[in-house]
Amino acid sequence: MKINEITKMSSPELEKELGELKTELFKLKFSLATNGLDNPMKIKSVKKDIARINTVLTERKIAEKKGEN
Repeated sequence: MKINEITKMSSPELEKELGELKTELFKLKFSLATNGLDNPMKIKSVKKDIARINTVLTERKIAEKKGEN
């Protein structure tokens, strides 16, 4: 997922996507431990997407707090 796509999404959509990605990451790790993966780099990709979403959410929270002060 590209950062441009993430920034266009609303905060509730990002929260939902974050939950889905965390579930996917769990399934990928479980699959890797049990029978291996066809593409182990998928785990790295999902982790980066999770980090991007967390970054955007944090930036929005910080901007919101600055707006209140």
